[in-house]
Amino acid sequence: MDDTQVTEDRMLNGRVRLRQRAGGYRAGMDAALLAAACDAGPGERVIEAGCGVGGALLSAAARRPDSRFHGVERDPQAAELARGNAALNDMANRVEITTGDIEAGFRALDLPVFDAAISNPPFFDDPGALRAPAPAKTGAWMADGGLAAWSGFLLKAVREGGTITIIHRADRLADILALLAPKAGSFRIRPVQPFADAPAKRVIVRAIKTGKAPLVLLPALVLHERDGGQHSAAAEAILRGETDLGW
Repeated sequence: MDDTQVTEDRMLNGRVRLRQRAGGYRAGMDAALLAAACDAGPGERVIEAGCGVGGALLSAAARRPDSRFHGVERDPQAAELARGNAALNDMANRVEITTGDIEAGFRALDLPVFDAAISNPPFFDDPGALRAPAPAKTGAWMADGGLAAWSGFLLKAVREGGTITIIHRADRLADILALLAPKAGSFRIRPVQPFADAPAKRVIVRAIKTGKAPLVLLPALVLHERDGGQHSAAAEAILRGETDLGW
C-alpha cells in the first residue's frame, strides 16, 4: 500500500472528518476512547502528546467546543495532516499543532502549562519484544525514550491540579502508576475489555497533578457483544459522540 496515499474517514458519527495516510498509523478505537475521556471545562487548555493526524485531538475538540486544544507530533507529515484536518473541521481557531518530539521534553516547546493533557503513548519501547511494524507505523508503536519520557512530558505539561489522561495497554498499568505517582495522584482507572468475559486489554488512567485522593477502580467499559461481535450499547454511544466516558 502506498504510504503517501491519503484517505478521508469520519469519526463521531460523521461530525469529524479525518484525512490520514492509507498505509500509516490510523486513528481508531483508542483515539475515540481517549477523546471521550477528555473532560476539559469551558476555557480550559488541553495538550495532546503525540497527536498524529488529530483523530483524538479533533474528536475531543468537537466534544468540548468551549475548550482550546494543542497537539504535539514529531512526524512532520502527520503534523501537517493534523493542521489540515483542523482547518477541514473549522477548528483552526482553537486547535493548534506543533511539530515537536516528546522525547525532548515539554520545556523544549516553550509553551505555558496546560489545564489538561491527554495521550495514547506508543505501546512498545523494546524493538526486540515484537515483530517490527511497517516503517510508516514505527513512530506510533515504538517509544524511543520509553514510557518514562512520555510520563515526564505529561507531568511537566500541566499545572498543579491539572489532569493527565492516558490510554494504554492494560499490562503497563503498574508502570503508568509508578511513573506518575511521584507528582500525581487521585488516580481513576477505567479498564476496557473486548468482551464482558475477557480480561481488559486497555486501561484509561486519569490522574491529577498533586492530587491526594485515594485510587478508584471504575467499572469496565465492554466494547463488544459475544453474539455477532457488534459494539456494546455503551461503546456505540461513545463512538457516536452521544455520551462521554465519565469519571
